Amino acid sequence: MGVAKKTRKFAAVKRIIGQRDARLKKNQLAGEDQAKKKAKGDELVREVPQVSSSLFFQANTALVPPYSVLIDTNFLSHTVRNKLDLQTAMMDCLYAKATPIITSCVMAELEKLGPKYRIALRIARDERWERLKCDHKGHYADDCIVDRVLKHRVYIVATNDVDLKRRIRKIPGVPIMSVAKGKYNIERLPDAPER
Repeated sequence: MGVAKKTRKFAAVKRIIGQRDARLKKNQLAGEDQAKKKAKGDELVREVPQVSSSLFFQANTALVPPYSVLIDTNFLSHTVRNKLDLQTAMMDCLYAKATPIITSCVMAELEKLGPKYRIALRIARDERWERLKCDHKGHYADDCIVDRVLKHRVYIVATNDVDLKRRIRKIPGVPIMSVAKGKYNIERLPDAPER
């Protein structure tokens, strides 16, 4: 005679209400608070931000050669990693003269990164590039670039930072340059050649 096999019974465990269950009193109160906050957020906002007169829909007519390119820290590090010459690669991408601009926040960020980024720092210290002094204190370099672009929409922003790209895409009329596949790419420039 064979031995009778006992199969395990599934779902024989006692059911317990989870911490996030809507039937609990504390979760019901939290749901009401969220509904009140949402109702406040649905109010109409009558203030519309002033848009630059140089913007024609999403195209910025103030961007003309020679282009002013605001450079971010990681753009320089990716340039070094891909062994690209900053000036010639920009001219190959834009088909026009471009002036790289480095803010003092970006310089400070490069200096803080230490010896691993010494080549990028040496490139940034080159006298051919234009320097911008920052008059604020204790700002993050990305915040500095976004503030400068919001005030004056005459810059192309050169970055490979995903978060900074996401922030700049929300600002109409500001092109973004990045390093990919051994060359520079530009997005949102109205006259840019299709590749």
